[in-house]
Amino acid sequence: MKTRLFLSLLALMLFGTSCEKQLLEDVRTQVTDSYLNTAAGFQEAVNASYGSLKPVFCAIEDNGIIPNLTVFGTDTYTNGFDGAYKMMNFYNADLNPRTPALTRNWNNLYVAINTCNAVISRAPQVTGLTDAVKNTRVAEVRFIRAQYYFMLVQLFGPVHLTLTETTGVQAAATRAPVKDVYEAIIKDLDFAIQTLPATATPYGRVTKPAAENALALVYLTRATSEAKQADDYAKAAELAKGVISKYNFKLLDEFGSVFLQGSAEKNSEVIWAIQNNKDVISNGPGNTMHLYFIMKYDDLPGLQRDIANGRPYARYKPTDFVLNTLFNRAVDSRYTKSFKRVFYCNKPGTYAIAGRPVTLATGDTAVYLADREYTAAELSRTKYSVYPPSRQTERVFPTLTKFLDPERQGINDQPGSRDLLYFRLAETYLIAAEALLMTGNKAEAATLVNVVRRRAAKAGATSSETTANRTAMEVTPDQLDLDFMLDERARELLGEGNRWFDLVRTGKLLERVKKYNPFAAANIKPFHVLRPIPQEQIDRTEGGLPQNPGY
Repeated sequence: MKTRLFLSLLALMLFGTSCEKQLLEDVRTQVTDSYLNTAAGFQEAVNASYGSLKPVFCAIEDNGIIPNLTVFGTDTYTNGFDGAYKMMNFYNADLNPRTPALTRNWNNLYVAINTCNAVISRAPQVTGLTDAVKNTRVAEVRFIRAQYYFMLVQLFGPVHLTLTETTGVQAAATRAPVKDVYEAIIKDLDFAIQTLPATATPYGRVTKPAAENALALVYLTRATSEAKQADDYAKAAELAKGVISKYNFKLLDEFGSVFLQGSAEKNSEVIWAIQNNKDVISNGPGNTMHLYFIMKYDDLPGLQRDIANGRPYARYKPTDFVLNTLFNRAVDSRYTKSFKRVFYCNKPGTYAIAGRPVTLATGDTAVYLADREYTAAELSRTKYSVYPPSRQTERVFPTLTKFLDPERQGINDQPGSRDLLYFRLAETYLIAAEALLMTGNKAEAATLVNVVRRRAAKAGATSSETTANRTAMEVTPDQLDLDFMLDERARELLGEGNRWFDLVRTGKLLERVKKYNPFAAANIKPFHVLRPIPQEQIDRTEGGLPQNPGY
């Protein structure tokens, strides 16, 4: 890969020195090569590895894998009205080797990998730190490197595999077999599991259970790849069940509490999160997930853009399947806890609503997104704008609330301070359940799924009603199959950056996209289970690089 990777490492050390709220480092204006061999330089390079997580996973526009490559173009999310990257949903000719969203993420991943490689390669020469400290830091960075290669192998299949630091221009590259990439990922995570502590100080550093959780998902994914091994599902189940049982993690009592902003982000359900903060210098791009899932509310009667409701990019709209079929709203709280459907007036005045003048005061209901159709007579009596399902469009749709960031300072601020909850315990239950299902152990799989579903039950007016709702949420072993597991993952993990991977892993991408995403259905083809290798990378590689079929 023809790129000056050492300079990329330097840039990361200057720009992204930290991903932790408690793990803040001084910004350096000069960094020499030899400085990386000192205790201070090594520690800053470790923090640069953490800092690389933000541009890779949650930076703005086409620079972040989550959500641009993982959310829409699936069965759960289609495109909203705004944005230049609708080809990721349309699967049309614009999704090709020159698509900027793919090129920039490919480049970001390899820059970040070289940052990790530098830490790992330099560790033996570093003085002033004990071997124990160095080993722990290397284990953290190997965990991070494993996440990057896991993203690459899922997105692109065979990819260039380099595990040592590049300090100059390198023009040679090859595509290592999927088997070799998975072996490198597993080796990194095994080292992390053997080396890391169960808990870490400061908060935000990688831990042993985070590595175990990561490896469980890797085995679950490898089990359906060309590199699959007979015991992959068994290993995935064992690791995930261990994370559930061996540590102090537990599901919060209420689903919505998981996504409360501020101190509540550090809760018993979070296994590991990518840290963000409100410091303009250290936070860099921050977490921009708050931008993408908001409907275009600020041009509707009685409303204007504000911090509480968010900056409405309106990139991603829930599919009709999500809004009308996925949830049993009578007993499952996750529909109402996941979506904002009422907007209150913040721009008082008199407006034409349903063909007549209506005066709205501050705090009045201005917009309501109904979950049923309204008759003409009902609409004529409303004192606010009503959007039943038939009137919901690419501009007006229920807003996913998981990522809203009302603690931003300005209405147009893009960087957010929310942590990106990378691994949380509810998903661990579902990883274990899916692995058990695939080994034929439906009974134990149902037991684990029901833990998640009972937590999601609606609270009733009485304790007996709550108990009845929890009972109604339970499923029996014979109800479990891959489609049910995908539905359950959608209900619990909607928008959290894993859907495209879930569909590819289970072999359901084409089937479910064709069934539930009409904008994508006409164009999606079997080869779309991999993304194209960026043409920029092919052009800068001596002798070229093989392209994925279909592109």
